[in-house]
Amino acid sequence: MTRTLWPMATLFSALLLSATTNAAPRSLQPDDIYALRAVSSPAVSPDGQWVAYVVTLNDRTADERRFELRMVDAQGHEAITLAAPSASLRTPRFSPDGRYLAYIATPTGSHHSQIMLLDRRGGEPVALTHVSGDLGEYAWSPDGQQIVATLEADDASADEPPARPKPIVIRDWHFKQDVQGYLATGHDRHLITVKVSEGSVTALTLDPAGQEDHPVWSPDGRWIAFTRTHEKGGDPDGSNDIAILPAAGGPVRVLTRAYVSNQQGLEFTPDSRLLSYRVGFEPRYYAYQQDQLAVIPVIGGTSHVVTAGLDRAVMSAVLLEDSQSAVIAIEDDGSLYPARVNLSTGETQRLVTGKRSMPQLARGGSLVVAIGSDDVTPSEVYALEANGPRRLTHETDAFMATISLGAVEDLVFKSRDGTEIHGLVTRPPGYTPGKRYPTVLWIHGGPNGQDEHSQDYEAYQFRRQFMAAAGYVVVGINYRGSSGRGFDYARAIYADWGHKEVEDLLAGMDAVVASGLADPERLMIGGWSYGGILTDYTIVRDQRFKAATSGAGSGNQFLMYGIDQYVMQYERELGMPWRDTATWMKVSYPFFHADRIHTPTLFMGGDRDFNVPVSGGEQMYQALRSLGVPTELVVYPDQFHDVTRPSFVKDRMERVQAWFEKFAHPRQ
Repeated sequence: MTRTLWPMATLFSALLLSATTNAAPRSLQPDDIYALRAVSSPAVSPDGQWVAYVVTLNDRTADERRFELRMVDAQGHEAITLAAPSASLRTPRFSPDGRYLAYIATPTGSHHSQIMLLDRRGGEPVALTHVSGDLGEYAWSPDGQQIVATLEADDASADEPPARPKPIVIRDWHFKQDVQGYLATGHDRHLITVKVSEGSVTALTLDPAGQEDHPVWSPDGRWIAFTRTHEKGGDPDGSNDIAILPAAGGPVRVLTRAYVSNQQGLEFTPDSRLLSYRVGFEPRYYAYQQDQLAVIPVIGGTSHVVTAGLDRAVMSAVLLEDSQSAVIAIEDDGSLYPARVNLSTGETQRLVTGKRSMPQLARGGSLVVAIGSDDVTPSEVYALEANGPRRLTHETDAFMATISLGAVEDLVFKSRDGTEIHGLVTRPPGYTPGKRYPTVLWIHGGPNGQDEHSQDYEAYQFRRQFMAAAGYVVVGINYRGSSGRGFDYARAIYADWGHKEVEDLLAGMDAVVASGLADPERLMIGGWSYGGILTDYTIVRDQRFKAATSGAGSGNQFLMYGIDQYVMQYERELGMPWRDTATWMKVSYPFFHADRIHTPTLFMGGDRDFNVPVSGGEQMYQALRSLGVPTELVVYPDQFHDVTRPSFVKDRMERVQAWFEKFAHPRQ
C-alpha cells in the first residue's frame, strides 16, 4: 500500500510555490487538464478523526480518467494515498469500527468491479467479493460483519471476458440510459449480503418483478431499507417504492412510493426511528425539479416533507447524531451552501456564508464535512464548524499558485418582460478597464441547473476560465428554467422551450454590451446539452453572434422521441407527438427554420450518447451544410454524454476556441 504523508506533500508544495513565486502566474491552457485534480466522494471515519475521499486525475499516457483513494486527518495535517489510481475506483466507506475502508474498483486481471477491503493497520487492498456482474451501492452492517449491496448479475464468469454478443431483448417502457446503454430484459438488479470474514455472497431479494437500489442498514441492525422499481429502466409513473425488510430475513414492507428526479438518498436517523429520503414534485415537472428532504417512521405511517417550505432544491443531506436534525446542501441563486435543518419544524440555519458551492456532504461521529469550491479554489474537503468551514485538503494548491484566473462577478438585469435574471461574468486575466472584449455567451445545461460560484474543473465554471484565458469575457446566465430561484422560476418554460430562455439570454447580452464590457461586433455563443439546444434556439432567432458551438444538442425534438432517455418528460410535458403535434413543432423550430440560421456553427457530440444522441447535432449540421452556412461536425468515438477521455476533453476546448478565433479574432 502506497502511503504518502502530508508533511512531505507540504514540503513539495512549498518548494514548488517557492520556485514559482518570482514568476508571474500564467493563464490556463487546454493542456492543463492533465495537471488538474478534482476532489469528491467524502467518507468520514466513525470516530470523526479521518476523511477518505476520491481524487480524479487525467492520465496523459493512458489517455483515460483515473481515480485515486486518499485520506486526511481531521486536523488537516496528514494526507495519505491509500490506493493507486484506477479507472474504476469509487464509493469509499469506513467499517463501523473504523478498522477497514471499503471501496469499489476493478482488480487487476478481473473484468468486473468488486468490493475492495483495505485494512488500515497495513497491507495491500484485497478483493472481498468475486462476483460476476455490476455492483452498485453498498452499506456496512452496524456490527461490521456484513455488507449489503446491489448486484446486477450477468452470464459471464467474473474471471472471463464477456461471451460473444447476444441479441438485446427489450420489453420495458424506459429502455435506454446514457452510459448504461440499452436496458435489456433480464440481468435484474437485486440485493445481496456479503460476509466480511470470508467474502461469501447470499441473495437477499429475488423478486423477478423488482429492481432494487440504494440499500442502507439501520443503526440498530434490524432493518435494511432500499428502493425498488418494477421495470428495469424505471417505472412509467416515475416513482419508486421505498421499502424495508428485516435484516434477519422476512417479507418486504413498502413504506411509501416517491418520485425523485435526481439521485435518491436513503438514511436512517441514528435512533433508527425514521428513514429519510428525497421526494420531488409530480413527474410532469421532471426537468424543473427541486427535490426535497422527507422522513417517514420506520414502523410505518405518514411521511413528512421536512423542507416543503424551502422553495429550493436539496442536493444532498446527512442526518446528525441527535436524530432531530440534518445538514442539507441547498441550491440557491448562484451558490450551493450547507444548512442545518430541524426534521420536525423544517427551520433552517445557514452554516456557511459567502459565494461558493458545497454539494457533497458526509458525517462520522460529530464531524460533518463537505466538498466545496469557490471562484478561485477548485474542489477540496472542508470541515463544517460553528465558526465556518475549515479546509482540510490542499490537493490543488501547488498548481493553482501558478495560474492567473479571471475575476468573476454577479450579473443582474431585466429580461424583455421585466423579469429579473441573474448570472455571472468572468473577465479575462489581466482585464483592462474601459476596453471592450470579444464575449462568449456560454450556456449551462439542464435546464434544471445553475451557473454558480465554483471552480470544480469538471464543471461549466472552469470551462469558462479556459475561455477567459484565451482573451474572452465569458457570460453565464441563469435563464428561466434554471434552478436556484424557486420552483415557479424553474417551471416558467414548461412546454415552451426556446422562448423565455432565449429572451433572457439575449437581454443578458444586451446588458453586458451596454455596460461597455462586451464588443457587440465580436459576440459568440455556445453550450453543451441543453446549452447546445439553447444555442440552436438562439441562432435561429438572432443574428448578432459571429460564431456558435452546439455540443450534445438537438434542434428537432421530434427526432428525440424514442431515441434518447427522456420519454417520461416528453409524454408528460409535451404530450404524444402524433396527438400534440403543434406543441412538438413549436419546440422543434430550430430545425424547421434552419434556413434562418446564418451563424457559423460547430456541432459536437459523443457517438455513444443516449442522453442527447449525436443524431441531434448531425441533423442540424446537415441542414446548415446543405444551406451553405459554414459548419463542422465533430464526433468523439466511444464517448457518452460527458466527454471524459482526456485527449478529447483537451481537443474539445481547443476546437471551440479555434472556431471562435476563426470568426471573432479575440486577441486583436
